[in-house]
Amino acid sequence: MAHELRELFSQVVINNRVKELARELSEVYKTEPVACICVLKGAVYFFSDLVRALSTSVEIDFVCVSSYGNSMESSTEIIMSKDVGISIENKHVLIIEDIVDTGHTVNYLRKIFENRRAKSIRVCALIDKGERREIETEVDYYGFRAQGFLVGYGLDYAEKYRELTAIYELVAC
Repeated sequence: MAHELRELFSQVVINNRVKELARELSEVYKTEPVACICVLKGAVYFFSDLVRALSTSVEIDFVCVSSYGNSMESSTEIIMSKDVGISIENKHVLIIEDIVDTGHTVNYLRKIFENRRAKSIRVCALIDKGERREIETEVDYYGFRAQGFLVGYGLDYAEKYRELTAIYELVAC
């Protein structure tokens, strides 16, 4: 099946929004250090830009979880192939995610980090697809709200399109 790309958010719009989010988060954490956890692979570009724009002390780490595989539909089965390597006990944790839609992945990570006694847990997502929630979960900060299947700026379809500098809706032709 052929696909068409429709630009939703340009590189300039994304860069400006990331800087706004960094200012908001820097104000929240002020002088408190925060453990920024990147949800691989999709959030890596957003994570990198956001963390470099923060004015607070950060410690970084990565988790790799997935619920899509090579499909355009999310699954309730969460697979974690990489866990954090740092201790998060008594630390402020900021989960940085590409897209929060059904809520299953973020809910899964929140429970893990709560069990590890994080001081606080917040979620910052590039895209919040609140209308697709299957379970209640909170996205504390988000870049954009959008619908459709999105690619670019780290977001992929079957490992393709991550390198695009803007965000596009992938539409079947």
